[in-house]
Amino acid sequence: MTTVPRPSFIALLSALAVGAVFGAATSLANAAATLTLDLESAEATTRGWSLMEIVSLMLDAGWAWAGLGVLAGWRATRGGAPTGRRLARGAVAGVVALLAATAAYYIADTIVHDVSSGSYAYDTVYWWVASALFGPVLGAIGACAGHPGVIGMLARLTVPVGAAVQMAVLPPGRNDVLTNIGQWVVWTAAAVAAGLVVAHFLRVRRRA
Repeated sequence: MTTVPRPSFIALLSALAVGAVFGAATSLANAAATLTLDLESAEATTRGWSLMEIVSLMLDAGWAWAGLGVLAGWRATRGGAPTGRRLARGAVAGVVALLAATAAYYIADTIVHDVSSGSYAYDTVYWWVASALFGPVLGAIGACAGHPGVIGMLARLTVPVGAAVQMAVLPPGRNDVLTNIGQWVVWTAAAVAAGLVVAHFLRVRRRA
């Protein structure tokens, strides 16, 4: 029987740290966004927006959390052919990063909103389960992202394509103005990122 290889201690610690920072930053950005507008006013409800709200929408979007799992998988493997060992290391790193991000997010929420530690128990467990289910896939994709071939290109396109699709299918925002700004920011960034990925792939192929 073969054993599943584990990421090195440094890679595991890195995934934990990156996830914790991301989760806490997302919670704080959400809290800061609520302070930028009077949400009880008609103007804020129908067309109000702020830069902090845009930042909050970006960090709290599903594609951004998925990107965290991919990033953790990439950092744990640092390129190379997507062998079984690398995929396993990336998968574990993806789970660890998302578990840490979820914990940090709700710990920060507990502090910011001054509520009991048990207030977010159900939400924490729910997203921990989601992290355990999707983290391995996202981390494995990250492990493939460093490959110079077609597999690597497709892996690197996962986040920008996923972001663009989410903005089209499930756009965020509490009013049309905020939604439109969020969509165009993400679509523009996704198009630029995808273009750079494809251009890099073609440049490497030409050199080869």
